[in-house]
Amino acid sequence: MSNKKELPGNPSLVTSQEKLNKIAALAEGDFKYSVEDFFRTPEKSSFSISPDGTHLAYLGPFNRRKNIFIIDIDTGKEFRITSEETRDIGGYFWANSNRILYVKDEGGDENFKLFGVNYDGTDPKDLTPFEKVTVQLIDDLEDSDDSVIIGLNKNNPQLFDPYRLNIYTGKLTQLAENSLSAPVAAWMTDHDGRLRLAMRTENGTESVVMYRDSEDEGFKDVIKTDFTEELEPAFFDFNEDHIVYALSNLNRDKKVLVKFDLRNGKEVDKPLFENSDVDLSGVHYSRKRKVLTATSYVTDKKKRHFFDEETKSMYQMLEKELPGKEISIQDANREETVFLIRTYTDRTLGAYYMFTKSTGQLEKITDVGPWLDEEDMCEMSPISYQTRDGLTIHGYLTLPKGKSNYPLPVVVNPHGGPWVRDSWGYNPEVQLLASRGYGVFQMNYRGSTGYGKEFWKSSFKQWGKKMQDDITDGVHWLIQEKITVPGKVAIYGGSYGGYATLAGVTFTPDLYSCAIDYVGVSNLFTFMTTIPPYWKPFLNMMYEMVGDPEKDRELMESSSPIFHVDNIKTPLLVIQGANDPRVNIDESDQIVDKLRKKGVDVPYMVKYNEGHGFHNEENRFEVYKVILGFLAEYLT
Repeated sequence: MSNKKELPGNPSLVTSQEKLNKIAALAEGDFKYSVEDFFRTPEKSSFSISPDGTHLAYLGPFNRRKNIFIIDIDTGKEFRITSEETRDIGGYFWANSNRILYVKDEGGDENFKLFGVNYDGTDPKDLTPFEKVTVQLIDDLEDSDDSVIIGLNKNNPQLFDPYRLNIYTGKLTQLAENSLSAPVAAWMTDHDGRLRLAMRTENGTESVVMYRDSEDEGFKDVIKTDFTEELEPAFFDFNEDHIVYALSNLNRDKKVLVKFDLRNGKEVDKPLFENSDVDLSGVHYSRKRKVLTATSYVTDKKKRHFFDEETKSMYQMLEKELPGKEISIQDANREETVFLIRTYTDRTLGAYYMFTKSTGQLEKITDVGPWLDEEDMCEMSPISYQTRDGLTIHGYLTLPKGKSNYPLPVVVNPHGGPWVRDSWGYNPEVQLLASRGYGVFQMNYRGSTGYGKEFWKSSFKQWGKKMQDDITDGVHWLIQEKITVPGKVAIYGGSYGGYATLAGVTFTPDLYSCAIDYVGVSNLFTFMTTIPPYWKPFLNMMYEMVGDPEKDRELMESSSPIFHVDNIKTPLLVIQGANDPRVNIDESDQIVDKLRKKGVDVPYMVKYNEGHGFHNEENRFEVYKVILGFLAEYLT
């Protein structure tokens, strides 16, 4: 019997490394910045400060993988405390001033485990040593030195139960029981770390907010809504612990900030703040001072509305000290006397600073990508255009620096999700393409979040239909504006953007010169059957948003590129992570196999140590070289 591990998917379909290297070689040339410059792991990023304010932690490369490093603030001494070599650390936080917790998966399978290690590197421990189980953080319990509250799907892969976890011993204490008959999608604690609120789903299409006054009581239903009506509790009020601050679109189109009474199930008075054009997206508060500080929202760029003069004054001071930069407060010590500040623009990864509130001292810690000159990067300009049915679509256009000889070759880059949105800021993918002479066009097609309930709902059951029309109409807008011309347009996207790529070359076969599908869906029927188990309680919601395989069979078949490959005549590159839990490798195998059987030579790149997108540094380098080579051959 062979002990050789069976590879996912159909390895016989994968293009040889020799052929991929030949494609990559087509883009070789004398450029100021290499692919490695855009996609190398920063030496220092993701900074965080210990609760007592004595140490900084950051992620930096060790053997090409992101690991945790520590800086002693007083002495400046730096040292590494983890030695992960197969996979980047996916995220970390200070559990107390002595111990750090971090998460890591295996090969992109998204079964994240939680690990603990002391800030001096001692006492490392796998705190969730369970196979095919993933962890969620519910509360870091800032006031506890030995515990956090996490969610685990170890009892049932579809459900996350809440546990109190001892961060030194790994001891788990279950706090409540989840059930498939009434699946809880989210758990929430109050400021004292007590489990007081839960969000239950019914039939996958309704959401129920449940509340209890104390942990001695059972949860009671507060309000039930259709999944399109959203009440998103952010945190409990500091004085009345039956009231939460929440983002709500109940009986309105845009999400606004409200106070919500969990005892009577009603909003308290009128909204605290709203924007008529977009949803609010963030709520911020001071734990130390126990006050609401700000709410945030995104139009063309991120905006804030302040409720607290102290916070407003700090931002104003920082903006004066760091003119022309977007500013974000990343972290603070427990006493909120020292803050970590991150800056960025559309042309730079920015820098980290340490700000001491009492003295107003602002000290730079490091630049994130100092090898890239901001002056060489390209501006990301907000744009908008009208669709054929009268919707306004917002997006961004990045044009190569110094290029005035229109028309330009343009890469149309629809975002993944699809229920997220593109935002203004530094994007290495966009900057790489622009550095090679391509314009990059990103659009927030219908269904993109942030633009209100009706805009989101207008995407339901419109995969390959009106959602795709929005992308097509964007291409026509580019041509109308004389930015590009037919024959100079490519489409490239990942996840839903990969689906949109396949839909683009299937349903508008004459529109694109070439196409690149990165972990994209090709068959809506098989996509629905291979989703992660913890998505299954929401399957009926997916049926409402994408299509029901039985009731909407004709619609889904007409929207699935796999059933229309005879239309494809555009050169196509397909890229896939073999361990992808969201878009199974079979989605890519299907489209490649069917085209190959038609005699079409489709380059197919698969990495067997990756999942939903490539994260290992060497794989990032390789995939973007192949992408550039493919564009060099077909997009002129």
